[in-house]
Amino acid sequence: MPRRTGYQRGDELPDWVADKEKRLAKIREAQGQARSQSHRRGGTAAPGRGEKEAHCGRGKKNGKTPAPPKAEPGGKAQRNFTDPNSRILKTKDGYIQGYNAQVVVDGTAQIIVAHGLTARMCDHSQLVGLIDGIEANLGFTPKEASADSGYLSEANLQTLADRHISAYVAIGRAKHAAEGKRTMTGELTKAMRAKLKRAGWRSRYRLRNQIVKPVFGQIKQAHGFRQFLLRGTEKVTAEWALICTTHNLRKLARAA
Repeated sequence: MPRRTGYQRGDELPDWVADKEKRLAKIREAQGQARSQSHRRGGTAAPGRGEKEAHCGRGKKNGKTPAPPKAEPGGKAQRNFTDPNSRILKTKDGYIQGYNAQVVVDGTAQIIVAHGLTARMCDHSQLVGLIDGIEANLGFTPKEASADSGYLSEANLQTLADRHISAYVAIGRAKHAAEGKRTMTGELTKAMRAKLKRAGWRSRYRLRNQIVKPVFGQIKQAHGFRQFLLRGTEKVTAEWALICTTHNLRKLARAA
């Protein structure tokens, strides 16, 4: 497809940017959305570090009880005009506006057997959906599964046990419970810690670096996929599904 130049290249600014009244209307709309979101959460639309840690099941166990959140957006509340569904996510390189993409990879063929996408920074709420995806795509439940500490919670460990999946979930540094969220000192977590300790370097979890990370490396480096081109959760989810399918087709083509 030839590259378009001049006008109508596809990367033009939207019409409302050049119109003062339309810009003000957009800003007022964003303020209203932030206010509505704040009311639904019962607090500010721009959570601070403590709220984010509680949301992810981390944070200090002891300390002064924080003041109840205000029902109005905070002074640092933000809304993204380009993609309101996306969120600011922390990465090893800093912060990005985007989505948290998930994959489940077969340990033998490095084929993606399930995938997911969320705007939430935390992973632990995604595990059950990924397991459901495996069952839907393959027609059976895996016998074993390994996962990062981000997926650790008593509820997730219980779900894995109920489905008779031998799990190897990293404990990491998430030691304390967060109010209404993950419990890091529960019986199942203690049992998982002991299980990983017994297995040592032979633990199945150690293989995760050889299974999942290369897949993300191939998608980013070999295939050159660095950012989503579409906007909105529904479209970006479909785009991520296409990327995962492309990865699998490349694997199958090389194996043929």
